[in-house]
Amino acid sequence: MEIKGKVFIVTGGASGLGEGTARMLASAGGLVVIADMQADKGEAVAREIGGRFVRCDVSSEADGQAVVAAAVSMGKLMGLVNCAGIAPAEKTVGKNGAHALASFTKTITVNLIGSFNMIRLAAEAMCKNEPEATGERGVMISTASVAAYDGQIGQAAYSASKGGIVGMTLPIARDLARNGIRNMTIAPGIFGTPMLFGMPQEVQDALAAGVPFPSRLGTPQDYAKLVRHIFENDMLNGEVIRLDGAIRLAPK
Repeated sequence: MEIKGKVFIVTGGASGLGEGTARMLASAGGLVVIADMQADKGEAVAREIGGRFVRCDVSSEADGQAVVAAAVSMGKLMGLVNCAGIAPAEKTVGKNGAHALASFTKTITVNLIGSFNMIRLAAEAMCKNEPEATGERGVMISTASVAAYDGQIGQAAYSASKGGIVGMTLPIARDLARNGIRNMTIAPGIFGTPMLFGMPQEVQDALAAGVPFPSRLGTPQDYAKLVRHIFENDMLNGEVIRLDGAIRLAPK
């Protein structure tokens, strides 16, 4: 798939992995709709890259529909990259008792249900596209995490939400194969994002040192390079790619 001249939705595009992806797509000639809750940052990034910002709670059907409508109004919607997410930390039973059900539910709602909500709505629009020379009508990329496989202490909710994204990757690809729409997932390791930068520096350094090679934090640019390859390589479908420098997370 050629990126130039096509329209792409990036959820969580105001910062972190999403921002890196939005900037890459724009630099490659794509038109980008940034869907995010951070209005100030989202609007600023959209202005810089010549895109459009739409405030969006990814778990809201109405918000998702508004994002897709904005994208379709700009041209041929060919790509969705799901980067929006939250990463709370809470033990199943901690000092204050059982894990709060509300925080578990919110994590599943934002990370898993939100990803599926955007996939189903974007796919519906893509089904109406004239196929490319490759037969493609669109490509979906969602963001899981190595925590889907190596969840640490306090990550029950986060790992469950990301494991759900891993689990739905293949069936969605199979569902959409008849429509010429591919579905992929990236599972990043330890990346330098706003969530991680909120941790103490010594914690960040220890995490970076734990990556076998290269022994550094991943960057939004590393993630964006893989996104681009997935878009451009039409044999990639129904798979989860770990982007992690060979790290396997310890219990804590």
